[in-house]
Amino acid sequence: MTDSKYFTTTKKGEIFELKAELNSDKKEKKKEAVKKVIASMTVGKDVSALFPDVVNCMQTDNLELKKLVYLYLMNYAKSQPDMAIMAVNTFVKDCEDPNPLIRALAVRTMGCIRVDKITEYLCEPLRKCLKDEDPYVRKTAAVCVAKLHDINAQLVEDQGFLDTLKDLISDSNPMVVANAVAALSEIAESHPSSNLLDLNPQSINKLLTALNECTEWGQIFILDCLANYTPKDDREAQSICERVTPRLSHANSAVVLSAVKVLMKFMEMLSKDLDYYGTLLKKLAPPLVTLLSAEPELQYVALRNINLIVQKRPEILKHEMKVFFVKYNDPIYVKLEKLDIMIRLASQANIAQVLAELKEYATEVDVDFVRKAVRAIGRCAIKVEQSAERCVSTLLDLIQTKVNYVVQEAIVVIKDIFRKYPNKYESVIATLCENLDSLDEPEARAAMIWIVGEYAERIDNADELLESFLEGFHDESTQVQLQLLTGIVKLFLKKPTETQELVQQVLSLATQDSDNPDLRDRGYIYWRLLSTDPVAAKEVVLAEKPLISEETDLIEPTLLDELICYIGTLASVYHKPPSAFVEGGRGVVHKSLPPRTASSESAESPETAPAGAPPGEQPDVIPAQGDLLGDLLNLDLGPPVSSPPLTTSSVQMGAVDLLGGGLDSLMGDEPEGIGGTNFVAPPTAAVPASLGAPIGSGLSDLFDLTSGVGTLSGSYVAPKAVWLPAMKAKGLEISGTFTRQVGSISMDLQLTNKALQVMTDFAIQFNRNSFGLAPAAPLQVHAPLSPNQTVEISLPLSTVGSVMKMEPLNNLQVAVKNNIDVFYFSTLYPLHILFVEDGKMDRQMFLATWKDIPNENEAQFQIRDCPLNAEAATSKLQSSNIFTVAKRNVEGQDMLYQSLKLTNGIWVLAELRVQPGNPSCTLSLKCRAPEVSQHVYQAYETILKN
Repeated sequence: MTDSKYFTTTKKGEIFELKAELNSDKKEKKKEAVKKVIASMTVGKDVSALFPDVVNCMQTDNLELKKLVYLYLMNYAKSQPDMAIMAVNTFVKDCEDPNPLIRALAVRTMGCIRVDKITEYLCEPLRKCLKDEDPYVRKTAAVCVAKLHDINAQLVEDQGFLDTLKDLISDSNPMVVANAVAALSEIAESHPSSNLLDLNPQSINKLLTALNECTEWGQIFILDCLANYTPKDDREAQSICERVTPRLSHANSAVVLSAVKVLMKFMEMLSKDLDYYGTLLKKLAPPLVTLLSAEPELQYVALRNINLIVQKRPEILKHEMKVFFVKYNDPIYVKLEKLDIMIRLASQANIAQVLAELKEYATEVDVDFVRKAVRAIGRCAIKVEQSAERCVSTLLDLIQTKVNYVVQEAIVVIKDIFRKYPNKYESVIATLCENLDSLDEPEARAAMIWIVGEYAERIDNADELLESFLEGFHDESTQVQLQLLTGIVKLFLKKPTETQELVQQVLSLATQDSDNPDLRDRGYIYWRLLSTDPVAAKEVVLAEKPLISEETDLIEPTLLDELICYIGTLASVYHKPPSAFVEGGRGVVHKSLPPRTASSESAESPETAPAGAPPGEQPDVIPAQGDLLGDLLNLDLGPPVSSPPLTTSSVQMGAVDLLGGGLDSLMGDEPEGIGGTNFVAPPTAAVPASLGAPIGSGLSDLFDLTSGVGTLSGSYVAPKAVWLPAMKAKGLEISGTFTRQVGSISMDLQLTNKALQVMTDFAIQFNRNSFGLAPAAPLQVHAPLSPNQTVEISLPLSTVGSVMKMEPLNNLQVAVKNNIDVFYFSTLYPLHILFVEDGKMDRQMFLATWKDIPNENEAQFQIRDCPLNAEAATSKLQSSNIFTVAKRNVEGQDMLYQSLKLTNGIWVLAELRVQPGNPSCTLSLKCRAPEVSQHVYQAYETILKN
């Protein structure tokens, strides 16, 4: 017979009848009555009036009846606290019952009764149960401590339950250990400051032993606890990894993800040269692949976690591309996630497969999926240069299908491809222009306008095309209006005579008829530039764009490191740290990966960004659509940092002269306007005085910082090296080196013409870089460079350019233009050119700062074959702005304490140990941005050995 009969009744005076039945002498009748009470309680009827009668039924040996009474008690104890005290005696008695199930039941119920008055009476029974001989009772009691702590934390601490819990970690029964760990973790989360889980190698060993014999949830608790432990060295990390690896083959996906989290975290500490590191990478792939054969919801969670893992260590799954190919019956959310991972794993080796697959997806019926597939083709082109041509032809095939949304997505990604590979695929512009009328989405319209404006000189009817957009200017979205404004100004600068009316029209639409402040401001900036200094306008608006990089949506490295610590939790699905979505932030602790050990630091491969990068430094990311205009209001017109004070005109120069004087010759000498047309100043707001100054005024003497100083013995200068071989630059060979003298940095270049034609119109530009290095003056090559002629130039540099973290940190990407073409190369600058002259700290400050910087930021290096004594080392280093703050001798070793400061204000503190007669010395570096340490060490080595 089913239990449904307890839920159906038509009698009146139900409570009265139940009361009589509860007080019956017959056990069966009592049991039936309690079941009816629970049934009424379940459907939401108030049966609290029966509290004393139900509590009387507790005195029974029948386990089923006891469970029912306890269930009732948990529900109503809060509303009847005075009555609940009546039950305390029974709890105390049940905790000493010979049957372990009853003892455990009593303890479990005690934890669930959240009544302050009762808690202190429960301490004695709980203490006995924590030391019970039966493991089932002990494991239940362990969880009860966490519940009690939530009600009254002070009581639990005073009663010494936390110490008892810590002792349970050494229990012989694995389930008890797991519950003790779970309880302690729960308590530690709500009290981050208390060091409850004080893990050490001995307790870790016990946890690992228990791990093999626990239930699956027990294993998850233990693995999550292990993930919060930081091993003391790489050997301990490796031994933990070896013992956790078998969990990867567990049937429960939560256990697998928890194990992956522990391994991903501890791999940080392993050197990449170890054989074991390679083995571990191979072992991590199969379990992740297996997760993808589960049901779609689990697949989605697995894919979100894999997305993080692939960003951190792409090598784990680089051979597993095929498992991420989309199946026809995958739900859309799984398809989109798989697509994302396919692009992350795309490489030269598998690009053919990936492109074939993506082309197939682009003909699917699901619109969202098709759009993402078309974008993916574009991202592949940007990521794998060798595939760019195939990607472009694939996109053109898709445009020929004339499916509206496919065409629009294709145009958006082709714009990005043009920015990555300038002057390579512009032949497709004609095809794009044919589809102009079908564009109705703002992003596609904006992309098309950008292409027309950027390549106006190659499109005969560019003015007509842009004019067609202008007709409905006020109905367009802001994104399109901004692009149209910039596009028409570009067109005017390229074809001044034909488009004057058009540009006047767009400027008045943007300034006088628009109420959007962004549009108005940009309109006024262009208007003022064009009316006061057309040369400057050309150099601002038509400046060379920095190349975009491959990854559009990389997670910022510090956030990625934090999310890796939350694999298998909601944070890894949202790709947000818990603090972003946990209400009130209670118990949210910021986690980060363990610091790399010294041995693994040297093996750090350039692909992985250093952990703990300062927040402002991110990998090069394609800007969001709104930024693609190169926000002109964001020009750095503020005062330069740590460089000689410059006059207004030079600040102006640094801000707008992005291509040096290299474009002046294209303009012709027309100071009043372009192409003989005069611009009327904008009607409102006067032009700032500084903008009126001619761009070139007084620059020759301004930047001649070394004149009249005489060459001082500055910091060490490396011999010139060939940066751009003639074969790669149509006959132009560039060699160079970097110098720092009297506070100014220069790039000393040697240009050699190995071609058969004369070279003129030189200009230079740097991509954004880690320390904001930028040319402080145009590249001055005064006479044309004849064949076989060599010219030496010193180009002054400033450090007030745009900043973006590079990989490696001291990488500088340079573009050089001449009358033949634009050439790109990259070089590594030695960090010591950035050591400033005021880098000497006073002793007290040095001591305080050394203590203040955390120990994990300290890095140690050996400088071999350097037989210098302390005095020689000090003077050598001082000439490169590394200052000795103090010196002492300890057991025959000279200890030099040194400080240096970088141009961006980062201080580095050093301790150099020199042993007379020993050719090696030891360097310890401490810095708040630990990723500079490796480069500072290289600078030390270079200076001391040369």
